Formats: sequence, structure tokens, C-alpha cells
Amino acid sequence: SKQNSEYFDPCQEAATRSLKCLRRNGGDRKMCQDYFDAYKECKKSWMEEMKEQKRREGKSWF
Repeated sequence: SKQNSEYFDPCQEAATRSLKCLRRNGGDRKMCQDYFDAYKECKKSWMEEMKEQKRREGKSWF
């Protein structure tokens, strides 16, 4: 199992599914909206988690 690091993206699987859907459906974004929404929600949650972790550790983003 890959250890979490600042370079590990837990949303990579959702991104891959989105791209596969686009290929399967000839680039029709409407057919893949659920995949895009899942990826967007994953990214949002992950960024909030990272922000909270940095806040707890007393680190700023810049």
C-alpha cells in the first residue's frame, strides 16, 4: 500500500474513471457527469482535509 505523502493524490482513481468514461463515450461529457462530480467532490474533501491538517500543524500554505 502506498503511503500518503504530499504527492499522493487519493482522487487519482476517480480521475482515471472520468477519463475512461470519456473514451468509452466518444468524449460526450454529459454521459460522464456523475464521474466528474465524484472527482470534484473527492478533490474538495481532500483539499479541505489538507488545509485542516496544515492548520493543526501550524503551517501556512505560503
